[in-house]
Amino acid sequence: MTLKILQPAGWAQPRGYSNGIAASGRQVYVAGQTAWDENCKPVADTSFAGQARQALKNIVAVLAEAGAKPEHITRMTWYVTDKREYLAAGRELGAAYRDIIGRHYPAMAAVQVVALMEDFAKVEIEATAVIPD
Repeated sequence: MTLKILQPAGWAQPRGYSNGIAASGRQVYVAGQTAWDENCKPVADTSFAGQARQALKNIVAVLAEAGAKPEHITRMTWYVTDKREYLAAGRELGAAYRDIIGRHYPAMAAVQVVALMEDFAKVEIEATAVIPD
């Protein structure tokens, strides 16, 4: 594998993400994904974790089009409309993440925003992946 987790000596191990990743290969950029199905219709599960689950499934589907897998993700940015709802959903969110992405933790950022373009959306996730040469 050509992905290397960057963990500076003496730093506490982050939980659920990596401080950085070095990678070489073909890059894949996935646009922000929300909780809609393949027909751009909102999914029935309106909980934060349910919406995140669908967004992650959408990311995996887009990656598959490039021949990439979840373990090729090098970075993710999560845009959330409510920081407290995001934090409160931690257990369910972690389970959804592990079900879809596995135990692969790329470099990540989470940002609270005033709103997302889709009125129903509580979370939008974008990703970058690198497929090894």
